[in-house]
Amino acid sequence: MSHSVSGAPKFANTLRVRPETLSLSTASDAWTVRVQAAEAWDAVRVMCTAETTVADVKRAAMAVLLPDVATLDDYCVKIHGALVRTEAVSLRAAGAKDASTLFVTSRRRQPIL
Repeated sequence: MSHSVSGAPKFANTLRVRPETLSLSTASDAWTVRVQAAEAWDAVRVMCTAETTVADVKRAAMAVLLPDVATLDDYCVKIHGALVRTEAVSLRAAGAKDASTLFVTSRRRQPIL
């Protein structure tokens, strides 16, 4: 799990998340990002590296948060409110940092005006 200087988990990674952490990396410099799914009102922590692709993080999180979704391409990822247009890029290239929150939502979700 990602830790702050004091050894406690970073605050963002503790907000309304499931108790388990999904692991895509065991590297000593691993990041822990939080992935929240709008349709599930739920979130998970994913241990990964800065070079893990957005697509890999999305796939791991969706398998837990929205396991009945057949087509992952029907969902998009946002980091810091911005749409990640190419999910094949690394988290670092997409603008994420350790303890960032990735927001997964349906591409068809539209605001009510």
